[in-house]
Amino acid sequence: MAIEQKDVLFTLVKSLSKSEKRQFKLYVGRLGGNSEANFISLFNLLDKVITFNDDLILKKTNIKKQQISNTKAHLYKQILVSLRLNPVHQNTRSHIREQFDFAAILYSKGLYKQSLKILEKAKDLALNNGENNLAYEIVEFEKVIESQYITRSLSNRADELSSQSKELSLINARTSKLSNLSLQLYSLLLKEGYVKDDVDSKKVKLFFIKRLPKYKLSDLGFIEKLFLYKAYLWHSLIMQDFVLSYKYSQKWVDLFEENPEMKKQNSVFYLKGVNYLLESLYLIKHKTKFNKVLEKLDFDIQNRNISLNENTNTLTFLYYSQNKLNLYFLEGRFNKGIRYVLKLLDEIKIYETKIDAHHIMVFYYKIACMYFGAGKNKECIFYLEKIISNKDLKMREDLLCFTRVLNLVAHYDEGLDYDIDKLIISTYKFLLKMNDLHEVQRKMISFLKNLSSIYPQDLHKAFIRLHKELIKFENHPYEKRSFLYLDILSWLESKIQNVPVEIIIKQKAKKLIK
Repeated sequence: MAIEQKDVLFTLVKSLSKSEKRQFKLYVGRLGGNSEANFISLFNLLDKVITFNDDLILKKTNIKKQQISNTKAHLYKQILVSLRLNPVHQNTRSHIREQFDFAAILYSKGLYKQSLKILEKAKDLALNNGENNLAYEIVEFEKVIESQYITRSLSNRADELSSQSKELSLINARTSKLSNLSLQLYSLLLKEGYVKDDVDSKKVKLFFIKRLPKYKLSDLGFIEKLFLYKAYLWHSLIMQDFVLSYKYSQKWVDLFEENPEMKKQNSVFYLKGVNYLLESLYLIKHKTKFNKVLEKLDFDIQNRNISLNENTNTLTFLYYSQNKLNLYFLEGRFNKGIRYVLKLLDEIKIYETKIDAHHIMVFYYKIACMYFGAGKNKECIFYLEKIISNKDLKMREDLLCFTRVLNLVAHYDEGLDYDIDKLIISTYKFLLKMNDLHEVQRKMISFLKNLSSIYPQDLHKAFIRLHKELIKFENHPYEKRSFLYLDILSWLESKIQNVPVEIIIKQKAKKLIK
């Protein structure tokens, strides 16, 4: 049976850069005899082939069938050891752990003072970089050494270590509560999306208040503030308070601007913060500020103000590309955006093995919206079908719903109405099943359902009536989300004025916050 890219070893080998492969060969070649070792033969095979299975291993190497499992496990371990030694993958955190290991070796040899000296330096490094969990481990190790060998370096050594241990324990407990709250809210956001009514709103507020630990902002360190701002951000997004989400995402990013060394130490958190700042600015339609933040992100990437590795390279592509699409939406430049889409589709192919299916589908939805805005409904439907036909997709419910509604609108707009009744019924059933049918969606589906009974000369008045009904929900606390990913109002205005929807959105873009 073919193993292909689902095999963890094969995936790891294929992820290695040329320099990482070169270092691995140098690493395993340090000892004589390794050049003929089974795991080297297996590495060379995996490096060359596109797919493989166990039969290929037996055919192309001297590895026996009963040796395959152990050889693969050994090769996997050796690659990881080699990568750990690579300077590219070393950071402050790994340096602290390395010093901890050195101290443990010295301790085992009975060299207590040398061990404590290294631990003291490692502890200072950990504390200065917000690595409080590692600092706590170091203090606990220092206590072990002091309990077995009294150094008498300080008369109050025991009290000092006990005090440090207690303080770090409290900090870590508070950090853990904040990180748990942040993670739970993020999970809730992904699973449920925005609150739908007052009942949802009260539940989320109670959930948040019950789990938010007591704190004094001036007592919090970098990591604690980071998780605090993240928790408030997820809460504000779920509550559809986008002004607050802008406030806390800005605090998140400002935290890194005040501690620029943390951009390299915690690059993933920084990139995520910038991404949510951009998303918040997009939701409140602050075009000028959005553009500046996007330019700053590009500046940080180009000037390597963040640590660039395969993980962060993927994230920078993901966040910059999605927000570049959003900029075209804000400006109403759909036809120009399509030229960017054509380039983007090639880049998605490069990164598709490193991006999860959810984010690929988000790209497809945004691309579909770009084609819809440009009046190219067939292309819009093509990308929406990619989402609808994916039966195994774990995607945010609100985006799945808007995909169906946009698909219905695009079919009508393109004149593909021969099966419109079936499409309306399937869309209606899907939204009912998702328990996500809002008043805006009900009115849209009802309107499209009755289109066949409206005389052509009455169609213009029907569009005007629907627009008057829907515009009342534009700033509704729970219904406004229906307009976030699908600008139905602009579409209706384009029908009423008999102009392309792109022109309507461009006119609105000129009035956005400067």
